[in-house]
Amino acid sequence: MVGIGHNLGPTMERGASWRRYAWRRARSELLPKLPLEVARRRVRRARELGIDYKAYAGIRAATGRDIIALLFSSNALRLLAEEQLAKDREGKLAEVRQADLLALIHRPLDPDRVLQANPVLANAAQAPRAFAAWSETRRTILTLTGKLPPDSVVVVGDTHDERLWPDCARLAGYLPADAYFAPQ
Repeated sequence: MVGIGHNLGPTMERGASWRRYAWRRARSELLPKLPLEVARRRVRRARELGIDYKAYAGIRAATGRDIIALLFSSNALRLLAEEQLAKDREGKLAEVRQADLLALIHRPLDPDRVLQANPVLANAAQAPRAFAAWSETRRTILTLTGKLPPDSVVVVGDTHDERLWPDCARLAGYLPADAYFAPQ
């Protein structure tokens, strides 16, 4: 049970190592028996999201959910001084299928103007301040994601602070912008 003062670290309850062993063994026994059509569907889904299969499978295995939204930082989108996406970034995002594209925009850029300039994005909000408290960062992220299950949202970021966003809001995972936007 998680309560006040719990840092969400590994459990200290008895039997934790046994449960971890049992889970890993059950997973390893299942993977070779994964039906071929399921594997093909997951490869196709990874391609629809623009993620390499290994990263997609890892996130899917860790959360048990499909990815239904990608949350980009303005740094990952290379929106540093201008509100318009570069053609290569815009092209990559235009290829994403069946997923919401969200953005957290760092100051001095305005999220509303970024949305107007980039219709490929579904929603945007002001990014948390640097060194903001986790509660503030969590609130900002969860306000943007709305009713989406947090463990189905993946952050694509570019800085150390952004790497912490998934832990802060209990999101599905993190992908470095260089890996996500790398030429296929």
